[in-house]
Amino acid sequence: MARQPGLDQRHRDNDGWTRIKNGNTQIGTIRQTYGDNFAPGRRSDMHLNNFLDDIGAQSLSDYLKNRDQYDR
Repeated sequence: MARQPGLDQRHRDNDGWTRIKNGNTQIGTIRQTYGDNFAPGRRSDMHLNNFLDDIGAQSLSDYLKNRDQYDR
């Protein structure tokens, strides 16, 4: 199966899924996309996977959809 353009010019993996955000991505990098209010009270050098583990979210998408639940 040939790679095809996906969302926002990303490419899909061979099984058709668009790549997910790497857990080693730092919160500061994600704030460049989602704004300074992303992950309030967290250091900018914290890794995404550690942040998601701390709050109990399954993924970045899960956190973004249910942000008000996790930011308590």
